[in-house]
Amino acid sequence: MAQKPSIPKGTRDFNAEEVAKRSYIMETIKEQFQVYGFQPIETPSFENSETLMGKYGDEGDRLIFKILNSGEYLRKVSDQIYNSKSEIAITSKISEKALRYDLTVPFARYVVQHQNEIEFPFKRYQIQPVWRADRPQKGRFREFYQCDADVVGSKSLFQEVEFIQLYDAVFTALKLEGVTIKINNRKILSGIAEVIGAKDKLIDFTVALDKLDKIGEEKVKEEMRSKGISEDGISKLQPLFTLKGDFGNQVESLKSILSTSEIGLKGIQELEFINNTISNLELKTAKLQLDVTLARGLNYYTGAIFEVSAPEGVKMGSIGGGGRYDDLTGIFGLKDMSGVGISFGLDRIYLVLEELNLFPATITESTKVLFINFGETEAMFSLQAVTKLRGAGVKAELYPDNAKMKKQMNYANRRNIPYVVLVGEEEVKSELFTLKNMDSGEQNKLPFNELLALLK
Repeated sequence: MAQKPSIPKGTRDFNAEEVAKRSYIMETIKEQFQVYGFQPIETPSFENSETLMGKYGDEGDRLIFKILNSGEYLRKVSDQIYNSKSEIAITSKISEKALRYDLTVPFARYVVQHQNEIEFPFKRYQIQPVWRADRPQKGRFREFYQCDADVVGSKSLFQEVEFIQLYDAVFTALKLEGVTIKINNRKILSGIAEVIGAKDKLIDFTVALDKLDKIGEEKVKEEMRSKGISEDGISKLQPLFTLKGDFGNQVESLKSILSTSEIGLKGIQELEFINNTISNLELKTAKLQLDVTLARGLNYYTGAIFEVSAPEGVKMGSIGGGGRYDDLTGIFGLKDMSGVGISFGLDRIYLVLEELNLFPATITESTKVLFINFGETEAMFSLQAVTKLRGAGVKAELYPDNAKMKKQMNYANRRNIPYVVLVGEEEVKSELFTLKNMDSGEQNKLPFNELLALLK
């Protein structure tokens, strides 16, 4: 019995219309990347496991797709390791490579490996797929594209300011107005952990706090208790759960909470600089919002943290995010190389544009004119015209078979081709083309030059 075709959960096929819409988003993002001076690079779809593991926290490590070694991969597993039932020990022997989880860690590896060829500060962009062994749900896939821009080699906070402007420019160009760019600072989170006596549990604290909008205050507190954070420390967090007001008011409240933390006050100082600079420059359609619970759960952030949410009323997770990572390249042997970057969630942006009907109608247009096939002589005459039209940039086709007229016209209708050209014996003799508008039904006989001018 023939096998029923299927694809893995969390992956998708894309039809011509979907590919056109995705390309529109990618080209819009790419154009703004280039306007802001970023250069393109590409890295392999899989990396050595040691490059990826340990860079995303325990939760991230569990979501990395491992690739089995080729050949007899169990040969390297001794009886002692096999009998230990240790997942980590066995995996390290049978899998030496993994699909990339994001584009940032491979980028850090790239910078270190090519440091002698790079001019710093180095501004790069990268648009490629990534893979996560996550539970599929709306807006969350196991294979998806990321569109990243990063700068390494500068500690200037003007870089953070430019990334906020870049987010604003991209979403304005996509006509997706009213997005919220949430910002926090890892130093503030470190300061809070210090104040509540959980300095040694910073990762556990931030991973739990980052889930606030997903699971709610009480569940976050439960998770913190399970990680050993004291009841007294959790009670000191209460002002964070109820923090209100504009950017300035929230900052003033934070200064009070973090008055005894040097690193926390440093984070507030950085946020104030970014906010004041943006206020002077003004954003086109996005708004900047302080969100002190924003953590993003990734180990490598050290300063500003970004997350972009869709306009109010659209139920969707973040459509972009990023932050400052002052020591990421240090794990590959290159010290004191500060970096900051952001990412656009292509698939989620697609869903938001679709929901709000923001895709331009023209981007799904394919063939503009179809020549009807009436036989070999007429088809040869038509193909000469099709070749000239294509040379002039007009999307044109000749129906390949001398099929019934109704079948050919139905084909044009189903593909939403706006024009058909009828070339019969009379047209060949007179060297004219009967052009039919499929929408209005109007027909006109035209010489080639007029046909070309109308279709262009």
